Amino acid sequence: MLMIGLARLGNDPEVRFTPDGKAVMDLSLAFSYGRKVDGKQPTQWVNGTMWGDRCEKLRPHLAKGQLLFVSMTEPHVETYKRHDGTEGVTLRARVGELEFAGPKPDSQPQTPQNAGKYPSRSYAG
Repeated sequence: MLMIGLARLGNDPEVRFTPDGKAVMDLSLAFSYGRKVDGKQPTQWVNGTMWGDRCEKLRPHLAKGQLLFVSMTEPHVETYKRHDGTEGVTLRARVGELEFAGPKPDSQPQTPQNAGKYPSRSYAG
């Protein structure tokens, strides 16, 4: 199954390494869907995982609130134990492609002087 859409980063991504040195980056992605109810649009959270060298290269360019166009594969539901002992569920998927759909949230707003400063960049995996 393939999931494609616009999402915002819910947190700054974190890069970790497997025992054999392979980089892994976890992305908390918020996808809006459906109709607004009481002025709010529903959100589906997906925990995305990216593997390999591109994690270290992309990490400095990603920040909480960043708008991204993502393509994800292998979506599945995982269960986990919460701190209070109850069971929770989360939707997980592997990030295949990632494209910046806007500037970093802490960047300067687009003006005629800096238009084009934040070109769309695509990273396939």
